Amino acid sequence: MAKKTIITAAVTGAWPKKENNPNVPLTPAEIAEDVYKCWQAGAAVAHLHMRDDAGNGTMDKNKFAETLRLLKTNHPDCDIVLNLTTSGDLYATEETRQIHLKELRPEMGSYDCGSMNWMHSGLFINSPAFLTELGNNMQEWGVKPEIECFDPGMIANAAYYLKKGVLKGPLYFQMCMGCANGIPGSVKNLLFMKETMDTLCPGSNWSAFGVGHSAMEILYAAVALGGNVRVGMEDNVMYSKGVLAESNAQFVERAARVIREFGNEVATPDEAREIIGLKK
Repeated sequence: MAKKTIITAAVTGAWPKKENNPNVPLTPAEIAEDVYKCWQAGAAVAHLHMRDDAGNGTMDKNKFAETLRLLKTNHPDCDIVLNLTTSGDLYATEETRQIHLKELRPEMGSYDCGSMNWMHSGLFINSPAFLTELGNNMQEWGVKPEIECFDPGMIANAAYYLKKGVLKGPLYFQMCMGCANGIPGSVKNLLFMKETMDTLCPGSNWSAFGVGHSAMEILYAAVALGGNVRVGMEDNVMYSKGVLAESNAQFVERAARVIREFGNEVATPDEAREIIGLKK
């Protein structure tokens, strides 16, 4: 039986705007429609950020609620796994980074497993106290953490919180490659991240993405190494050098072609739930 490979669509993120690419979805209506089109193209998971009315990243719970309402109302057939971010506004309080998870109870939420300098311009703070609180809350609320790791030390942090019971196995990692101030995106570095995960958190599943010029290298490498993939305008507004992406679905369609050409099959949402360890 061919291996099932999950495609996650990260459709907007917190930073790219219409001036970077006019096709970036920013409003709840635009994001909901984009998620549906990505699902039609083969995405099993949607990773969602929200934007305020000026197009900046926000943790506004009402924006999340409206997006999910529009998706459910307009496309009741869409069974994509929803993964809501807990970041995207560097000035958000620890409460506002979590309240939407408590109220909306998505199947997944992001869990950024450490602090770092961000894009040479600010601090992305995920303190031990916050990570402990978030992990315990996600268990209480039935939300599966997607453990985002921007360097190998964050994998070690996840192993610590797994040992302490803040996280429960099986863990699901997202290897974030090529972000400024994080680990550069390369096959060698992805292999090191995977080997670190296998050593410290055996039995875990994982996905990866590359930002900017490392996107295709990490896409191919993740499939070849047996992982899953993430694509979308959160990570890249360019489809190829000098060519703006037409849509998030375009990224998903390419990832699906790569997966099938390799000999794998694109995972459905229910197959993704089984791989990730979600309760149906």
